[in-house]
Amino acid sequence: MERLGEEVRARLVSGLGRPLGHGELRRLGLQKYDVERLLRNGGLQRAHAQYVGGNLDPRLARIACAQAAHPRSVISHFTAAELTGLRVWTSSTGRPAPDTVWLSCEPGRRRNLKRADILLRKAGLTEADLELRHGLWITSDARTTVDLARELPLREAVVTVDHALSRSVSRADLEAVLDRQYRWPGVRRARVAVAFGNPRSESALESYARAVFAEAGLPAPVLQVQFWDGHRWLPERVDLWWPEVRTIGEADGLQKFEAATPEERRRLLRRSFERDQRLADRGVELVHFGWEDAVRRPGQLAARLRAAFARGSRRTGPAPTWRVTPA
Repeated sequence: MERLGEEVRARLVSGLGRPLGHGELRRLGLQKYDVERLLRNGGLQRAHAQYVGGNLDPRLARIACAQAAHPRSVISHFTAAELTGLRVWTSSTGRPAPDTVWLSCEPGRRRNLKRADILLRKAGLTEADLELRHGLWITSDARTTVDLARELPLREAVVTVDHALSRSVSRADLEAVLDRQYRWPGVRRARVAVAFGNPRSESALESYARAVFAEAGLPAPVLQVQFWDGHRWLPERVDLWWPEVRTIGEADGLQKFEAATPEERRRLLRRSFERDQRLADRGVELVHFGWEDAVRRPGQLAARLRAAFARGSRRTGPAPTWRVTPA
């Protein structure tokens, strides 16, 4: 920007608080060759025929430009979840690419738009549905959660619902959005996901697995439990617990064993074995499972749990003392 006149540079810096079109840049005093030079040297970024400063995060720049290219739209669905950190997990085929920008706007003359880079949905929006983040208007966490629950199958929707409930969103907030969307496509599916949501699920795998177990007809587990060893509460907190059949379920992503060195990985494995032994000493069945089990072999996983339930129900002796850990 050093080669711009002082007044032009000042107007440009002031104007780049939001995306600008090419005509707006010209009105600020930039010539075509100025714009091209700034694009080459990184002083500007361009997306969707809009321009933003070169120091803006590239992904955020594309999102801001996409919204600016569609006036009166708000960032929604997967992109809103991305910006706010809401947990999303999907394996569904046919979904837009991860870098697609999702937008919503009030119904009007514009039609729904579906491209590789932008997906625009016409949908009613209220003041309660909106909030300002990163200087951009996006849907609130409650609205985003319900929008995604209308889009996704139950197993995947529950991942986002559980996470939203564990943050600042209440079930009443979600139900209020559902009430406003009572005739919208997918709202019945979303109601099931919201009713099933549990803020005590601590990972996407736990949430997904709970839905798998429910669909298989298994009883609902208690989440996040500790056991008493006769002297103290064990430090171990288990993910899923079926007290009637003395069975523990542990949702294990392989990342828990990732380490910088082989020695550190061995220490992690040893710690895991010792943990399992302390739990087994409580006279319980223990079933570990991962993403491949829950996603690719859900029927086999349900069968493993039923077999563990059968073994656990035959166990004799005093039942272990347990408690739900504080939230």
